[in-house]
Amino acid sequence: MNKISVMIIDEQPFFRAGVRQALSQESDFKILDCDPTQDPLGLIEANLPSIVLLGSDLGTHSGLELGRTIARYYPNTKVVMLSPNPNDEELFEVIKTAAVACLSKNINTPELVNTIKRACGGEYPINESVMNRPKIAVRVLEQFQSTSPIAKTMAAVIAPLTNRETQIMRYIADGNTNKEIGHVLGISEQTIKSHVSAILRKLNANDRAHAVALAIRSSWIPPEGTAQELSQ
Repeated sequence: MNKISVMIIDEQPFFRAGVRQALSQESDFKILDCDPTQDPLGLIEANLPSIVLLGSDLGTHSGLELGRTIARYYPNTKVVMLSPNPNDEELFEVIKTAAVACLSKNINTPELVNTIKRACGGEYPINESVMNRPKIAVRVLEQFQSTSPIAKTMAAVIAPLTNRETQIMRYIADGNTNKEIGHVLGISEQTIKSHVSAILRKLNANDRAHAVALAIRSSWIPPEGTAQELSQ
């Protein structure tokens, strides 16, 4: 059985240790620890966790921006924001980052575990937070109504690929299988599959061939692959 990989990102070492200890009782969880000052995006790129527990002062730009960046570049990694006491304004800002949930740092372990498992199952617990706060629901509705369908479609199509995803796309364009790409790059076939899944979602592609065509058309990769050069 594949474990649910959970990365804890928070500036407080004691908080990370506490969450790690609480979740360590779950046999189907794999816990990863991350100090936000030590390249969190690089660690996400390397590990592709299922869930990121992002605890921070949500009133600061950095925490929200990191959550937004994770959601944009790593769509298969679900972000759960943790705040000391999220108010309406913070919740609204979190919603705009595309996080799947926003919880209080004081949440008990069973509720946190349940939220993680629901998020991995494709649910968005943040929707319940919105429904419980009418003012936020109204603001979200207004935001939705003011967003052009064309703009939303374009945003989905032009979502940029990470350097690793671009590299993998070039190998795909050269006709390599996931196993072959993993062997050359020195990472597991499962990790390559996760990257490919993220690529297809970002490009709104039906399959690998469609993704290659879209990437070439958008000049993200050249018509003739140069993956071997990138691996050197």
